Amino acid sequence: MQAVIYYFTGTHNTLMVCEKYQEEFAKKGVQCILHPVNQLANIPDPNKFDLVGFAYPIHGFNAPYIVYRFLRRLPKVKDKDYFIVKTSGEPVAMNNASSIHLVKKLKKKGFSRLTNEYHYVMPYNMIFRHTDEQAQKMWHTAQKLIPIDVEEILTGTHSLLKRPFLGGIVSWALRIEHPAMKINGMGFKVSNKCIRCMKCVNNCPVQNITYDKEKDKFHFSSKCIMCARCAFCCPKDAIKIGVLNGWRVNGQYNFEEPDLSQTCSNPDYCKKAYDRYFEESEEKISANKEE
Repeated sequence: MQAVIYYFTGTHNTLMVCEKYQEEFAKKGVQCILHPVNQLANIPDPNKFDLVGFAYPIHGFNAPYIVYRFLRRLPKVKDKDYFIVKTSGEPVAMNNASSIHLVKKLKKKGFSRLTNEYHYVMPYNMIFRHTDEQAQKMWHTAQKLIPIDVEEILTGTHSLLKRPFLGGIVSWALRIEHPAMKINGMGFKVSNKCIRCMKCVNNCPVQNITYDKEKDKFHFSSKCIMCARCAFCCPKDAIKIGVLNGWRVNGQYNFEEPDLSQTCSNPDYCKKAYDRYFEESEEKISANKEE
Protein backbone atom coordinates (compact mmCIF):
# COMPACT_ATOMS: atom_id res chain seq x y z
CA MET A 1 0.00 0.00 0.00
CA GLN A 2 1.18 3.52 -0.81
CA ALA A 3 0.15 6.94 0.46
CA VAL A 4 0.89 10.51 -0.52
CA ILE A 5 0.43 13.67 1.54
CA TYR A 6 0.50 16.99 -0.29
CA TYR A 7 1.49 19.53 2.33
CA PHE A 8 2.33 23.15 2.97
CA THR A 9 4.38 24.19 5.95
CA GLY A 10 5.23 27.73 7.00
CA THR A 11 7.60 27.38 9.94
CA HIS A 12 7.82 23.57 9.98
CA ASN A 13 5.00 22.72 12.41
CA THR A 14 2.94 21.05 9.70
CA LEU A 15 6.02 19.32 8.28
CA MET A 16 6.79 17.87 11.72
CA VAL A 17 3.26 16.48 11.85
CA CYS A 18 3.51 15.07 8.31
CA GLU A 19 6.84 13.40 9.05
CA LYS A 20 5.24 11.74 12.07
CA TYR A 21 2.44 10.50 9.79
CA GLN A 22 5.07 9.15 7.41
CA GLU A 23 6.79 7.36 10.30
CA GLU A 24 3.57 5.80 11.59
CA PHE A 25 2.46 4.72 8.12
CA ALA A 26 5.84 3.03 7.67
CA LYS A 27 5.31 1.04 10.88
CA LYS A 28 2.14 -0.32 9.27
CA GLY A 29 3.93 -1.25 6.06
CA VAL A 30 2.64 1.75 4.11
CA GLN A 31 5.10 3.77 2.05
CA CYS A 32 4.16 7.43 2.41
CA ILE A 33 5.49 10.19 0.14
CA LEU A 34 5.44 13.80 1.31
CA HIS A 35 5.18 16.40 -1.45
CA PRO A 36 5.35 20.16 -0.69
CA VAL A 37 2.69 22.13 -2.55
CA ASN A 38 5.13 24.91 -3.43
CA GLN A 39 6.86 22.44 -5.77
CA LEU A 40 4.76 22.50 -8.92
CA ALA A 41 7.05 20.25 -10.95
CA ASN A 42 6.93 16.44 -10.85
CA ILE A 43 3.75 16.32 -8.79
CA PRO A 44 2.99 12.72 -7.75
CA ASP A 45 -0.18 11.54 -9.50
CA PRO A 46 -2.83 10.89 -6.81
CA ASN A 47 -4.36 8.18 -9.01
CA LYS A 48 -1.33 6.00 -8.29
CA PHE A 49 -1.81 5.99 -4.50
CA ASP A 50 -4.11 4.03 -2.22
CA LEU A 51 -4.31 6.85 0.30
CA VAL A 52 -4.25 10.59 -0.42
CA GLY A 53 -3.93 13.34 2.18
CA PHE A 54 -3.68 17.12 2.26
CA ALA A 55 -1.98 18.98 5.11
CA TYR A 56 -1.65 22.67 5.90
CA PRO A 57 -1.49 25.32 8.63
CA ILE A 58 -4.75 27.22 9.03
CA HIS A 59 -4.62 30.82 7.75
CA GLY A 60 -7.60 32.97 8.72
CA PHE A 61 -9.92 29.96 9.10
CA ASN A 62 -8.91 28.79 5.62
CA ALA A 63 -6.33 26.73 3.83
CA PRO A 64 -3.45 28.98 2.64
CA TYR A 65 -3.72 30.39 -0.87
CA ILE A 66 -0.70 28.34 -1.98
CA VAL A 67 -2.73 25.15 -1.44
CA TYR A 68 -5.44 26.34 -3.84
CA ARG A 69 -2.78 27.31 -6.38
CA PHE A 70 -1.36 23.80 -6.16
CA LEU A 71 -4.76 22.22 -6.79
CA ARG A 72 -4.91 23.83 -10.20
CA ARG A 73 -1.89 21.71 -11.18
CA LEU A 74 -2.94 18.51 -9.42
CA PRO A 75 -4.08 15.74 -11.82
CA LYS A 76 -7.77 14.91 -11.71
CA VAL A 77 -9.00 11.70 -10.09
CA LYS A 78 -12.23 9.71 -10.22
CA ASP A 79 -14.21 9.09 -7.04
CA LYS A 80 -11.22 9.01 -4.71
CA ASP A 81 -11.42 9.32 -0.92
CA TYR A 82 -8.95 11.50 0.97
CA PHE A 83 -8.02 12.80 4.42
CA ILE A 84 -7.03 16.24 5.70
CA VAL A 85 -4.49 17.17 8.37
CA LYS A 86 -4.25 20.73 9.66
CA THR A 87 -2.39 22.65 12.32
CA SER A 88 -2.94 25.95 14.08
CA GLY A 89 -1.88 27.84 17.18
CA GLU A 90 -5.26 27.68 18.88
CA PRO A 91 -7.99 25.04 19.21
CA VAL A 92 -11.00 27.28 18.59
CA ALA A 93 -13.99 25.59 16.95
CA MET A 94 -14.00 27.98 13.99
CA ASN A 95 -10.76 26.42 12.76
CA ASN A 96 -12.74 23.27 12.01
CA ALA A 97 -14.38 25.19 9.16
CA SER A 98 -11.06 25.86 7.43
CA SER A 99 -11.48 22.92 5.05
CA ILE A 100 -14.99 23.74 3.79
CA HIS A 101 -13.86 25.55 0.64
CA LEU A 102 -10.96 23.17 0.10
CA VAL A 103 -13.41 20.25 0.06
CA LYS A 104 -15.43 22.03 -2.65
CA LYS A 105 -12.31 22.55 -4.76
CA LEU A 106 -11.28 18.92 -4.33
CA LYS A 107 -14.71 17.76 -5.44
CA LYS A 108 -14.15 19.57 -8.74
CA LYS A 109 -10.93 17.57 -9.08
CA GLY A 110 -12.83 14.30 -8.75
CA PHE A 111 -12.21 13.62 -5.06
CA SER A 112 -15.43 12.15 -3.75
CA ARG A 113 -15.32 11.86 0.01
CA LEU A 114 -13.44 13.33 2.94
CA THR A 115 -13.17 10.34 5.29
CA ASN A 116 -10.85 11.62 8.01
CA GLU A 117 -9.94 15.08 9.25
CA TYR A 118 -7.57 15.98 12.08
CA HIS A 119 -6.50 19.24 13.71
CA TYR A 120 -3.34 19.46 15.83
CA VAL A 121 -2.53 22.46 17.97
CA MET A 122 1.05 23.59 17.46
CA PRO A 123 2.82 26.75 18.70
CA TYR A 124 2.20 30.13 17.15
CA ASN A 125 4.55 31.67 14.59
CA MET A 126 2.52 34.90 14.73
CA ILE A 127 0.34 36.85 17.18
CA PHE A 128 2.36 35.95 20.29
CA ARG A 129 4.99 33.46 21.36
CA HIS A 130 4.10 30.38 23.34
CA THR A 131 6.66 29.20 25.85
CA ASP A 132 8.87 26.26 24.92
CA GLU A 133 7.13 24.27 27.65
CA GLN A 134 3.74 24.92 26.04
CA ALA A 135 5.20 24.05 22.63
CA GLN A 136 6.57 20.79 23.99
CA LYS A 137 3.18 19.84 25.42
CA MET A 138 1.51 20.55 22.07
CA TRP A 139 4.03 18.50 20.11
CA HIS A 140 4.07 15.58 22.53
CA THR A 141 0.26 15.49 22.42
CA ALA A 142 0.34 15.40 18.60
CA GLN A 143 2.93 12.62 18.69
CA LYS A 144 0.59 10.53 20.83
CA LEU A 145 -2.50 11.26 18.73
CA ILE A 146 -1.03 10.63 15.28
CA PRO A 147 -0.51 6.84 15.66
CA ILE A 148 -4.17 6.55 16.70
CA ASP A 149 -5.31 8.70 13.79
CA VAL A 150 -3.21 6.74 11.29
CA GLU A 151 -4.80 3.55 12.57
CA GLU A 152 -8.25 5.09 12.00
CA ILE A 153 -7.33 5.95 8.41
CA LEU A 154 -6.00 2.48 7.69
CA THR A 155 -8.94 0.63 9.26
CA GLY A 156 -11.56 2.78 7.53
CA THR A 157 -12.75 4.36 10.78
CA HIS A 158 -14.11 7.68 9.61
CA SER A 159 -13.43 10.71 11.78
CA LEU A 160 -14.55 14.24 10.90
CA LEU A 161 -14.34 17.48 12.83
CA LYS A 162 -17.54 19.13 13.97
CA ARG A 163 -17.99 22.39 12.10
CA PRO A 164 -19.51 25.35 13.92
CA PHE A 165 -22.71 27.09 12.93
CA LEU A 166 -21.97 29.79 10.31
CA GLY A 167 -18.43 28.43 10.00
CA GLY A 168 -18.66 28.34 6.22
CA ILE A 169 -19.77 31.97 6.03
CA VAL A 170 -16.97 33.16 8.32
CA SER A 171 -14.41 31.12 6.40
CA TRP A 172 -15.68 32.50 3.09
CA ALA A 173 -15.63 36.09 4.35
CA LEU A 174 -12.08 35.79 5.62
CA ARG A 175 -10.78 34.74 2.23
CA ILE A 176 -10.12 38.47 1.95
CA GLU A 177 -6.97 37.56 3.87
CA HIS A 178 -5.42 36.10 0.71
CA PRO A 179 -5.19 39.39 -1.27
CA ALA A 180 -4.71 41.40 1.93
CA MET A 181 -1.61 39.42 2.84
CA LYS A 182 -0.14 40.01 -0.61
CA ILE A 183 -0.53 43.75 -0.09
CA ASN A 184 0.85 43.62 3.44
CA GLY A 185 3.79 41.54 2.25
CA MET A 186 4.93 44.39 0.03
CA GLY A 187 5.41 46.43 3.19
CA PHE A 188 7.94 44.10 4.81
CA LYS A 189 11.20 45.78 5.82
CA VAL A 190 14.68 44.63 6.76
CA SER A 191 16.38 46.40 9.67
CA ASN A 192 20.06 47.20 10.10
CA LYS A 193 20.42 44.06 12.24
CA CYS A 194 20.44 42.00 9.02
CA ILE A 195 23.67 40.05 8.39
CA ARG A 196 22.84 39.17 4.74
CA CYS A 197 22.67 35.43 5.43
CA MET A 198 19.98 35.19 2.71
CA LYS A 199 17.91 32.64 4.62
CA CYS A 200 14.78 34.68 3.92
CA VAL A 201 15.51 34.86 0.19
CA ASN A 202 16.40 31.17 -0.14
CA ASN A 203 13.59 29.79 2.02
CA CYS A 204 10.56 31.82 0.92
CA PRO A 205 8.09 29.24 -0.45
CA VAL A 206 6.74 31.65 -3.08
CA GLN A 207 10.02 33.40 -3.99
CA ASN A 208 8.62 36.72 -2.81
CA ILE A 209 11.95 38.08 -1.55
CA THR A 210 14.85 39.16 -3.74
CA TYR A 211 18.12 40.91 -2.97
CA ASP A 212 19.85 43.47 -5.17
CA LYS A 213 23.54 43.08 -4.37
CA GLU A 214 24.60 46.24 -6.18
CA LYS A 215 22.12 48.40 -4.28
CA ASP A 216 22.38 46.29 -1.13
CA LYS A 217 18.60 46.25 -0.93
CA PHE A 218 15.89 43.65 -0.32
CA HIS A 219 12.68 43.72 -2.33
CA PHE A 220 9.40 42.20 -1.17
CA SER A 221 7.00 41.51 -4.04
CA SER A 222 3.23 40.90 -4.13
CA LYS A 223 3.17 37.12 -3.75
CA CYS A 224 3.35 36.92 0.06
CA ILE A 225 1.10 34.34 1.72
CA MET A 226 1.99 35.46 5.25
CA CYS A 227 3.47 32.14 6.31
CA ALA A 228 5.91 34.16 8.48
CA ARG A 229 8.82 31.86 7.65
CA CYS A 230 11.17 34.72 6.84
CA ALA A 231 10.57 36.63 10.09
CA PHE A 232 10.28 33.56 12.29
CA CYS A 233 13.50 31.96 11.06
CA CYS A 234 15.62 35.12 10.78
CA PRO A 235 18.68 34.58 13.03
CA LYS A 236 18.81 38.29 13.91
CA ASP A 237 15.07 39.07 14.07
CA ALA A 238 15.68 41.68 11.39
CA ILE A 239 12.45 41.44 9.37
CA LYS A 240 9.45 43.65 10.09
CA ILE A 241 6.19 42.20 8.76
CA GLY A 242 4.25 45.26 7.66
CA VAL A 243 1.16 46.36 9.57
CA LEU A 244 1.20 43.06 11.47
CA ASN A 245 4.65 43.66 12.93
CA GLY A 246 3.20 43.77 16.44
CA TRP A 247 2.33 40.08 15.97
CA ARG A 248 5.85 39.12 14.88
CA VAL A 249 7.30 36.00 16.50
CA ASN A 250 10.97 35.11 16.04
CA GLY A 251 13.05 32.03 16.76
CA GLN A 252 12.53 28.27 16.70
CA TYR A 253 10.87 26.60 19.66
CA ASN A 254 12.84 24.10 21.71
CA PHE A 255 10.46 21.13 21.79
CA GLU A 256 12.77 18.69 23.56
CA GLU A 257 14.65 20.78 26.15
CA PRO A 258 12.36 23.72 26.97
CA ASP A 259 13.51 26.70 28.97
CA LEU A 260 11.25 26.37 32.01
CA SER A 261 11.94 29.95 33.09
CA GLN A 262 9.96 31.36 30.16
CA THR A 263 6.58 32.99 30.78
CA CYS A 264 3.75 33.43 28.29
CA SER A 265 2.72 37.00 27.48
CA ASN A 266 -0.92 35.91 27.05
CA PRO A 267 -1.53 33.15 29.64
CA ASP A 268 -5.32 33.51 29.57
CA TYR A 269 -5.71 33.62 25.77
CA CYS A 270 -8.26 30.97 24.73
CA LYS A 271 -7.51 29.18 27.98
CA LYS A 272 -10.75 27.22 28.07
CA ALA A 273 -10.23 26.09 24.46
CA TYR A 274 -6.68 24.93 25.18
CA ASP A 275 -7.77 23.11 28.34
CA ARG A 276 -10.58 21.40 26.42
CA TYR A 277 -8.24 20.38 23.59
CA PHE A 278 -5.71 18.75 25.91
CA GLU A 279 -8.44 17.13 28.00
CA GLU A 280 -10.15 15.62 24.94
CA SER A 281 -6.80 14.54 23.51
CA GLU A 282 -5.85 12.74 26.73
CA GLU A 283 -9.24 11.01 26.77
CA LYS A 284 -8.65 9.72 23.24
CA ILE A 285 -5.10 8.62 24.08
CA SER A 286 -6.22 6.88 27.28
CA ALA A 287 -9.12 5.14 25.55
CA ASN A 288 -6.75 3.79 22.93
CA LYS A 289 -4.40 2.43 25.62
CA GLU A 290 -7.28 0.58 27.26
CA GLU A 291 -8.13 -1.12 23.97
